[in-house]
Amino acid sequence: MFLMRSKLLSLLDPDRISEAIREAESHSSAEIRVSVSGALWGDPRKRAERAFLKLGMTRTEHRNGVLLFVMPHRKRFAILGDAGIHAVVGQAFWDAVAEAMSERFKNGDFTGGLEHGIAEVGARLAEHFPVRGRNPNELPNQVDLGN
Repeated sequence: MFLMRSKLLSLLDPDRISEAIREAESHSSAEIRVSVSGALWGDPRKRAERAFLKLGMTRTEHRNGVLLFVMPHRKRFAILGDAGIHAVVGQAFWDAVAEAMSERFKNGDFTGGLEHGIAEVGARLAEHFPVRGRNPNELPNQVDLGN
């Protein structure tokens, strides 16, 4: 059984998600994006990697972009951090964030799950990539619906 993309989108509050991204990025030089895939099939990680490139996540100044990629039809998601982040936080961090998000998703709280993931990522990024001087918003905070 899979979750229709239109159903997921009706359960998401894009304004709350964008605000969570804005808040998380205000304490860090990193960039966070959320993307909801329209793909029916395929490996979520591979699709997330393609979306990561398409969304310009590798073009941030410090290579510290993070993508939370949701594939509703597969009831799966992936969290990808650019090279600068993954080297610092390690796989155990991504696994812990994914587990916490999964619990909220299982209870039907998709917005809350994404907000939680964004907040956790933002807090860790603030430790390793604090704001120093100007902090331009290099990528949009809106939920991407194009993948």
